Amino acid sequence: MNTNGNNYTLIYAIVMVVVVALLLALVSSGLKDKQNENAALDKKKQILSSLKVELKGQDAAALYNTLIVKELVVDANAQTVSDVKGDAFAIDIIKEGAKKLEERKLPIYVAQVDSKTKYIISVRGAGLWGPIWGYIALNDDKNTVYGAFFSHASETPGLGAEIALPAFQESFIGKHILSDAKEFVSIAVMKAGQKSEKSEQVDAIAGGTITSKGVEKMLLNSIGQYEAFLKQ
Repeated sequence: MNTNGNNYTLIYAIVMVVVVALLLALVSSGLKDKQNENAALDKKKQILSSLKVELKGQDAAALYNTLIVKELVVDANAQTVSDVKGDAFAIDIIKEGAKKLEERKLPIYVAQVDSKTKYIISVRGAGLWGPIWGYIALNDDKNTVYGAFFSHASETPGLGAEIALPAFQESFIGKHILSDAKEFVSIAVMKAGQKSEKSEQVDAIAGGTITSKGVEKMLLNSIGQYEAFLKQ
């Protein structure tokens, strides 16, 4: 075959693409278990962060097994679907969020911190440039925020990305998601100087208004799914 011809170049390119694709597939398959393990560990760290746990130098997996004493899967009517540990953790909240509310399986993580019960709820929404997510830990009254963790995929550094900083997350501690009449009202995220008429509030991030309102909507929609459970 003429190595300077177009046919040779085309065949060579096809062979190289096939070989590289095969090698990438083999590497990906070989690393899949490790990737899944790392993703699970990261999720456990995020859940623990909502409990204000210091993770530096800690075995996060062991700490998770110690502090998270129960996992529940409930429906929108607060009926328990499963209390088998691992079932709640395995739920894909993105897929569940695409279903009708009455068909969703909602995960709840029950923790014991200093001999007191905490309920941890998954939250997910949209920021300015992409998805935002996190976990809200409630005291045993199912009303008072004990801790919060938020993260994002692509918010603007120095602006919306500050939802991942402790200063913003800690502003939720002590806030209540139920009104005095025990109605679910969530928590507002407002510009400094503005006042929410029906719920408690935290200050929005300066220059990150859209992401801040995304957090507000995320809390309203995500925690709102658990209203029946919160009122039990």
